[in-house]
Amino acid sequence: MTDKDVVVGISACKRTPYVLGALKKAKSIGAQTVFLICNPRSHVNIDIDVAICPTVGPEIIMGSTRMKAATAEKMILNMLTTTAMIRLGKVYGNMMVDLRATSQKLVERSKRVIMMATGINYDAAEKALKKTGGSVKIAIVMIKVNVDYNRALDLLEGADGFVRRAIEEKIPLTAGKVEQA
Repeated sequence: MTDKDVVVGISACKRTPYVLGALKKAKSIGAQTVFLICNPRSHVNIDIDVAICPTVGPEIIMGSTRMKAATAEKMILNMLTTTAMIRLGKVYGNMMVDLRATSQKLVERSKRVIMMATGINYDAAEKALKKTGGSVKIAIVMIKVNVDYNRALDLLEGADGFVRRAIEEKIPLTAGKVEQA
């Protein structure tokens, strides 16, 4: 853990010592801290950056936190991780595109994503995926901008890995390099 990390502590109540200890350690080294807890915010009296406090009410079976609290926290964690994937450039449209075709299942998923993102057919998606060594992101940029592998890679690198930016901005090859007319 470093000061560049975000640590999310998860607890149904505020009595989980290892969660509190992890948050305290994270804060001491300068990491950002998030506490996900199903207690009112007014009950959270520890040093954290963000508190996420869904109100779920009492459990149907007193003492069981695996029902409403755990379900609410799982939904919030799904939202956090989905948002992180979007912010990291791993999504194009509503599709996860930062995947590598390392199994037959992922190969087929990759082809479907390429087809949906670009409108090409199955055989063309298969060829594009092979040209990129299994990179969906590079294949999409190659097809959408009509460039070769190296140019698509340059475009993605210039767009910090964001497919939409690489396609829409058509970022120059490299700074200081003059393109031939």
